[in-house]
Amino acid sequence: MSYRAPVKDIRFALEEIAALDGLKPTGAFPELTGELTGQILEEAGKLCNDVLAPINRAGDLQGCTLKDGAVTTPDGFKAAYAAFVEGGWQGLQFPAEHGGMGLPKALGCSLMEMVQGANMAFGLGPMLTYAGIEALIAHGTDEQKSVWLPRIITGEWSASMQLTEPQAGSDVGALRTKAEPNGDGSWSLTGQKIYITWGEHDCADNIVHLVLARTPDAPEGTRGISLFLVPKFLLDENGEPGERNAVEAIGLEHKMGIHGSPTCTMDFAGAKGWLVGPEFKGMICMFTMMNSARLNVGVQGVGIAERAYQQALAYAKDRRQGRAIMADGAPPHAIIDHPDVRRMLAMMKAKIEAARAICLHAAVEADFAEHHDEADEKAWAKRREDLLIPIAKAWSTDMAVEVASMGIQVHGGMGYIEETGAAQHYRDAKIAAIYEGTNGIQAIDLAGRKLAMEGGKAFADLIEDIRQTVEDLSTSSDPALPELARRLDPACDTLTEAVKWMQRADDADRLTGATAFLKLAGDVTGGWLLCVGAVAARRIIKEGEGDLDYARARIALAGVYADTVLSSVPGLLGDVTVGAERLFKPGAGMLESA
Repeated sequence: MSYRAPVKDIRFALEEIAALDGLKPTGAFPELTGELTGQILEEAGKLCNDVLAPINRAGDLQGCTLKDGAVTTPDGFKAAYAAFVEGGWQGLQFPAEHGGMGLPKALGCSLMEMVQGANMAFGLGPMLTYAGIEALIAHGTDEQKSVWLPRIITGEWSASMQLTEPQAGSDVGALRTKAEPNGDGSWSLTGQKIYITWGEHDCADNIVHLVLARTPDAPEGTRGISLFLVPKFLLDENGEPGERNAVEAIGLEHKMGIHGSPTCTMDFAGAKGWLVGPEFKGMICMFTMMNSARLNVGVQGVGIAERAYQQALAYAKDRRQGRAIMADGAPPHAIIDHPDVRRMLAMMKAKIEAARAICLHAAVEADFAEHHDEADEKAWAKRREDLLIPIAKAWSTDMAVEVASMGIQVHGGMGYIEETGAAQHYRDAKIAAIYEGTNGIQAIDLAGRKLAMEGGKAFADLIEDIRQTVEDLSTSSDPALPELARRLDPACDTLTEAVKWMQRADDADRLTGATAFLKLAGDVTGGWLLCVGAVAARRIIKEGEGDLDYARARIALAGVYADTVLSSVPGLLGDVTVGAERLFKPGAGMLESA
């Protein structure tokens, strides 16, 4: 079974939960209408369904090849990329002044979810280009924007993020790549980078590498890092790709999954580049790229989980085995009628919808933070965006691994056989919890900077919103909604207690509980947003307009999440508050094999 873009689910999350229409009063998106949103999602869905999804499995089997510094992507990828460029999809969320469509980031995230669900290995190329575009818009010179941005935004040229080195890993401050001034405003870069996604490929006419490096006499650590623009091909006098720059791929990683995505070791042998942003301010520029990538990796988790769910659902409807006590007719019955299989499918669906809502809520608040003209509203939106980014990245990608694993379980033994394709989703999903800052790093960010932000105001705002939704649920005339409140209220109490404990804890205890704290915060935030969707669905039913069956299903789905995930939240507090002593007091011997 191939992938079908979940347009109705995405649109509900955008409009009824994340409140996309609330952006209209900012005046930043004069073309934005419900009709346009629907058209964008439908057309993007066609590209993903008809062009990207059919080459996903073949790309996994074929993989990429490297010869003489040139990477060849799997059959069909180059033509698919051309179709992506022809549709103008790369520029959907970027300003019209640079050649984009000038639409909200939230629509760009929605597009990216569908692309990732259809073909995650392909989608990594456009996703990293998003990050490069945002870095140049925020930190590039006027000349850099005029020369490079228009053709990156069209997708004719792609971009890569080049941060990681063998000895550095997540410790960016330990990088060694050097940049020497050439005396004409350009720099000469020497060094190696590893794990570079789409660092070399045959789909675009040029690749614009955004590279972190050290200039002469730079201070140690992150304070000495600068960002450089290093193109694969230098431009000729007409602004076209000309001479090959001294940067090439010297290796391709043999990975557990995403085989169709070229993950490269890159060598810079005096490659010519230009400084982006001020010298020694590379970390500021990097975080612009990383925030973009982290949100879109969270969206990637939603996409691959959706694909795993769709395949599991189709298999469960088709596979007939045994007698199901809830089914009519003679056995064998479709396994979807067995309670345990239906339980897994319902959990998969509920968690996907929760993660989708978290990611799109973060994207809409990012749009508000950029475009709202009232300072207090901008500040509120920025706090919410910053708080949600680590949750969106880590919780959504952990969810993707869990959902892909359950997808294999639904298939039974057939899921463990590569030919069914279910295992590919699990293999692909796992990397999303690792790159763009491992999920442990996201947890440290949430429990550190984000928890302390403005004296804890970001979490206080979130808890206040959850309390308001509890009240909305409790006073509803629909008997299903007060039942949701009965689960959401104690979950919110637990989050409040966890926040207070983390604010009092010393560094070691806080870091020990950080991952559990992020899970708890994600569980509650996802449940809250599903409840917001349930309130909206109740309004649709009451007004008697729209798809009433779909609205009832949204309330039922929130109920599944509330009775399983939210009901378990109070038990997570012990994981948050366990402290470091239990891990470190016994000494190293506790961890040794007998």
